[in-house]
Amino acid sequence: MVTLTLPDQWAPCTLDAAISHNGLISDGDWIESKDQDPSGSVRLIQLADIGDGEFRNKSQRYMSPQKALALNCTYLKKGDVLIARMPDPLGRACLFPNINQPAVTVVDICLIRVSNESAINNRLLKYWINSPEFRSLMDQNASGTTRKRITRKKLETFEIPLPPLVEQKVIADKLDELLAQVDTLKARLDAIPAILKRFRQSVLAAAVSGKLTEEWRGYTEEYLHEHSKKWLWGSIPQTWQAELYPEVVNSRLGKMLDKAKNSGEPTPYLGNINVRWLHFDLTNLQKILVNPNELSELSVQSGDVLICEGGEPGRCAIWHESYGNKIIFQKALHRARVSDRLTPEWLVLNIKNDADNQTLQQLFTGTTIKHLTGKALKQYPIRLPPIEEQTEIVRRVEQLFTYADQVEQQVKNAQARVNQLTQSILAKAFRGELTEQWRQDNPELISGDNSAAALLERIKAERAAAKPAKKTKGRKSDA
Repeated sequence: MVTLTLPDQWAPCTLDAAISHNGLISDGDWIESKDQDPSGSVRLIQLADIGDGEFRNKSQRYMSPQKALALNCTYLKKGDVLIARMPDPLGRACLFPNINQPAVTVVDICLIRVSNESAINNRLLKYWINSPEFRSLMDQNASGTTRKRITRKKLETFEIPLPPLVEQKVIADKLDELLAQVDTLKARLDAIPAILKRFRQSVLAAAVSGKLTEEWRGYTEEYLHEHSKKWLWGSIPQTWQAELYPEVVNSRLGKMLDKAKNSGEPTPYLGNINVRWLHFDLTNLQKILVNPNELSELSVQSGDVLICEGGEPGRCAIWHESYGNKIIFQKALHRARVSDRLTPEWLVLNIKNDADNQTLQQLFTGTTIKHLTGKALKQYPIRLPPIEEQTEIVRRVEQLFTYADQVEQQVKNAQARVNQLTQSILAKAFRGELTEQWRQDNPELISGDNSAAALLERIKAERAAAKPAKKTKGRKSDA
């Protein structure tokens, strides 16, 4: 149990003790595949529908009313608290909304129905179940090896901090307001990566069109090249040329990975998975036997551009000395070595831009699995500014990309803080900190017969006086 330090007039109680005899704590219904009917009118609410505080409305499974009656299913009502008894995360809870059709839950969901006579507000209960304290309780009491689950009987015994009823509504209203603001902030932060992606694409488009260095270059006339229409170039500066890929790049595919035919010294190699856009991921480098002749032919040198032939065709990065040496590349990669008319950085910027605007796709072969073959690359045209301008464009792009990377990191840091903010607000709510001043201003609403302890005593007496409900899936209403 979590040790609760509660404000005056609050009381600790089990979840079961807070629910009146007209309420309900129940497992979901045991519904098998054979019980389902795609043409049925009764919706089956599943784990996919249960969000972390929100109803997701994702599942699309049904059964007939006749089958629901035969299985003695419990129909859901608006405001029912639904709890996921399995990950991820374990114990996430939401309120059931009005979905304009009859619905029941499957067995992996626990249902809590709070009546007007119960000691707890359903909104507050939802928030408490999603709080870090309650999640900790569930983690500690869950059972299972591969996938943990929490039982209804365990849930019923968990202790909750119970404020007086009037204060419960005040807390729930405050949480509705504060967490809505947090959600708005999250949505704004979540939108920034897409904005940064468009920013980077705009930078690339300006770079390869010459717009980025327009004032640096000075006024020059522009012209339409023969490739302009097909490759969406538009006009390019008169001082720029254009060449097909093989005119300015020495390119070849790498080594076939055939263990039966390979011999020599174990040597690390770059595969398709190691090449990311503009950088390499070397965390899972593999080795293959390579003889001296192959090592001479297939070694990767600083300044080489590695281009994916498959997977995500065209994805590429430049190899630098800082990555290390004595490494080769497999057949799923093109190794591009540029001539003195072209910098490797300029080649990569062009390929990335054409991948972003999807013009590179016209070189791909295959239907379901796409490839960028050596034959196709021979038809790839590259705009060629003077080397000095290529260098200046690359410098400006890197500067702008660095700025975007910094903003992106700041956004990630802010997102982490905002994600912690929700849990912090919930923790404050159930320590009574959100309503501390309200309690001081309204003592008559929370004391005496209005206290949580008095409320629990009334619930206890009413349940004792009521006819005991028959227990099947859980304690249900007499109605």
